[in-house]
This record gives sequence, C-alpha cells and structure tokens, in this order.
Amino acid sequence: MSEEVGMQEMVTLKTIAETLNTSNDLNLMLDTVVGKLLELTGLTAGWMFLINERGEYTCVSDYNLPPALLRKNKEPMRTGTCWCVNRFKDGQLNHAVNIINCKRLEDAVEFQWGDTHDITHHATVPLRSGEKMLGLLNVAAPAKEHFSDSELALLQGVAYQIGSAIERMRLYRAEQRRADLYAKLGEFSTALGLAVNECNNSGAFSLKVVQLLGQHYDWPFATIIQQRNGVYTVQAAYAGGIVQTLPRATLSLEADNHMNRVINSHRATSLSALEIAEIFTLCEPDEAMNFFTFGIAAPLPYHTPGETGVLVIGIGTAGPAQADREVLEALAEHITASWESLKLAENRRELARMEERNRLARDLHDSVNQILFSLSLTAKGAESMLSDSVQLHPAAEAMKDIRALSQSALKEMRALIMQLRPAGLEAGLLHALQEYGTSQGLQVMMNRMGMRSLPRNIEEALWRIGQEALNNVRKHADVPSAEVSLKLSDHEVVLTVTDQGKGGTERPKASSGSSLGLSIMKERAQSLGGSLEIVSSSRKGTTVTAVIPLPFESV
Repeated sequence: MSEEVGMQEMVTLKTIAETLNTSNDLNLMLDTVVGKLLELTGLTAGWMFLINERGEYTCVSDYNLPPALLRKNKEPMRTGTCWCVNRFKDGQLNHAVNIINCKRLEDAVEFQWGDTHDITHHATVPLRSGEKMLGLLNVAAPAKEHFSDSELALLQGVAYQIGSAIERMRLYRAEQRRADLYAKLGEFSTALGLAVNECNNSGAFSLKVVQLLGQHYDWPFATIIQQRNGVYTVQAAYAGGIVQTLPRATLSLEADNHMNRVINSHRATSLSALEIAEIFTLCEPDEAMNFFTFGIAAPLPYHTPGETGVLVIGIGTAGPAQADREVLEALAEHITASWESLKLAENRRELARMEERNRLARDLHDSVNQILFSLSLTAKGAESMLSDSVQLHPAAEAMKDIRALSQSALKEMRALIMQLRPAGLEAGLLHALQEYGTSQGLQVMMNRMGMRSLPRNIEEALWRIGQEALNNVRKHADVPSAEVSLKLSDHEVVLTVTDQGKGGTERPKASSGSSLGLSIMKERAQSLGGSLEIVSSSRKGTTVTAVIPLPFESV
C-alpha cells in the first residue's frame, strides 16, 4: 500500500513539474498547476496568495472556490486577514501545516455570505525559493478536517516546485523587462537629441522630456523637478496621458526633504505611495493616484552652478523593479547630457549675438559715425565763413542748426555704439554705468549693497536696462544728475535708477507702448524671470527698479 502511495506521489510531482514548464505566463501557469494538483490529490478547492516584503497579499490563483468566497468579485479573498497570512508575516510559517479552521470560511458562515460547500478547514503550505519566502498555497475538501503527514509532505514538495517556478518566471520577466526598457532607452535618446534643437529654454526642455517619457515608456506618471536657490518646483509633468507645465508649482516641505534625500544619495531611490502622492497631487486630482502605488526618483546632476534636478516616475502595483531603477539612472544621465547641450547651444547663440553686435558697432563707427563727424566739422566751417561777411548771410542760421543737429546725431550714434558693444563691464556693472552716464553729460552717484558675482547674462541685461534708464534721464528728466543703486542678496539682484526731474505724464510709459526702449527694458527683465517697475511723479521724479532672481551661489 505504501508503495502505491509512493508511486502516486512520484506521479503527482512529475506531473506538476511538467505543468510548471509549459508556460511563461505566471497567472496561467498557477491556475493550471492548482487545478492539476487538486485533480491528482482528490481535493476540491485551492487558492494561492503571493505576499510581498511589506506584508501585502494578493490572491493570484484560485480553483473551484465555494460561492461564499466568490461574493462581490471575490472580496473575501482580497480583504481582511487570517491565521495563515498573519503567521507568514511573523515568519512563523516555515512548513506545511493543518489549519484548525479558516477565518474567511468562518466569516462566510457567520455573516451568511453563501454556500461554503461544507469546507471548514484547509492545509497551508508556504511557497519559497531557497531562503526567499513568496507566499502561501491553501488546499481543501468538503468535510476534510485533517491532512496526514504524507499529504503535507507531498504538498510541501509541490510548493517547493511552484516557488522555484515563480522565482524563475520572475527572473525571466525581469530580464525581459530590462531588455525592453533598454531598447526604449535608445529610441528615447535619439528623440531627445533631436528635440534639444527645438528647445530654447529650460521650461520647453522639461516639457519635451516628460512628453517623450510618456511616449516611449509605460510609466503612468513622470515629472521633472528643478531646484534653484534651495527651492524645488515642478517644471513639467506627464500624468494619465496628459502633458502639462507647472513652473510655479512649489513642493511642500515634506516633498523637499524627499528630494534632498534623492540628491544626496546620488542614485535612483524608491518612493512610497505617500511620498510620491505629495508630488503627484500638484499635477492631477487625487483619483488619478489609482494609476500607481510606488515611485522612483533619480537625481539630475546639472553642471550649472546653483541648479539641480530630479526625475520622478510613478509605476504600477507590481512595485519598483531593479530594471526600472537602472534605466531611470541611465535616463537621468542622458537628460543631464542633453541639458548641458542645450546650455552650450544657448551660450553659442549668445556669443553669436555678441559677435554680430560688435561687428555692427565697428561698422557704424567706421562709416556713419565718421560721416556725422565730418558733417559737423563742415557745418561749423561753413557757419564761420558765412558769419565773417559784413552782412549776416541768411544761410548762417541754417548752418548753425545743421551743426547742432549733426552733433546731436553724433552723440546718439556714440551712445548706440556703446549699447551695441558694452565696454567697461570688466571693471564692474556700476563702474560701466557711471562711465556711460558721464559720457551722456550726467553726474551719476553710485550706491552698492551686498557682494557677490553676477552671471554674465544677468550682468549684461542689467547693463542694458541701466543704459536705457540713464538715456531717459538725459532726454526727459531735464536734470544733470541721477542715482544708481545695486542691491545684491543670496537670491536676487535689484538695480534702481532714480532722478529728481520731470515725471508723471511728461515721461513715456512702457505699458502704453509709446516707448520702445522701456518695453525692451521690461522684456529683458522678464526673460530672466524678473520684473521691472517704473514709478514716476511730477514732484518726486522717476524711479526705475529692476528685480532679477539669482542662481544659488556661495556669497
């Protein structure tokens, strides 16, 4: 008799082994093997839980469950707890055991959920692969309250086979996903390289990055977060198939701490559902959280002083896989390289503009400026000859006007040449503005608060704004002096040009569009994320104030 039992066990193990090797689809394989196991052992019902490291369980397979456990789309198998799951979480379930009773079935009887097919007890077998615990296998039959040692040993052997197959399929899926993610990485990098040429600022770049992530990957959520001056803001996000820009969405203090942790780790870091929700709710309504339950964040180590970034993705309920982390780190490197390429392209364009301005300044100096100078001298000579006659020639007054106009035009031309080719910035912004004001016939008083270096683009923008403001003092204020102050702090620079001359309605306003110069001043400040304010009064004169944010830098 024992020989027949032994043969039956061998047949069962052989059949289960063959079944486990018939498919690489985990759910199909588990459904098939549970059904085959019950058929070979004479049992009638079975179900299987996979339990992750956080103790969260999922019923991944069931066969011939009684109606009481099928109610409301198998709700008893998805919610609540029981003795076997609790023992598994506590690390006390290491071998196949008899369950004296089943809480799920007890609840079904107590709350009258339906027919239990007279099942009251089941055997529980841990699923494992080596030392790794994976989940539970439960089997039962009507009126069966006890499993023999041989039955439990057989179930334990089957469970080992199932656990090894689950781990093998997990590794297979992981390698398959890794290969798929890296294949998409090549496509993404190609598309990003082409897109860099289309972007003219960091906002457009961030928007393009998340758009391409949504196109090439199956992650339901992706966002670029930028840190500037110690403040984190969401630049762009992809969520639920929608791409949006959020340049003013500032993270909470808790989310800031998460981002600091990611940047300090210098590697891809997993985020919990709660941590990523603090970012995600800035982009989409709360119900969109159903898209994912976990996230990964990778630092973007920009080489631009004072700027760093973080790439964040949300992933599905399976949890963050190692392949996703590896690919996210590779993506972060590609995005950082493209960002640097964008900055280099901006610098090349700026150098090209400077070279063109210098060329134009030289041409104006060598041609129009010399012609105006010659015209002024000629008019002066003609005026002298006409004034030397006994009777004042009628054209003498006209020559005097020509000489005055030519000198005025010459002065304007020299001012224009200086604007095109800013000389003197090497000695500092205030020194350059003072020299410029002096060349315009103004006495300029300087005032400086704070010490730190200014980025070249910000210094040049303030130089242009200060020039135009001093030009307006000379043209409209009807006073010989002006005051220029520069206030520097860790996060912003404030340039103020003040005069005590005419104001109010006698001065042009940028908002009215009557002054092209003032409109350009505003555009220069706004292009750097700053603002320009003009306060003018007939009694108190005019004050022009430009405020521009600065990148983080040690003072």
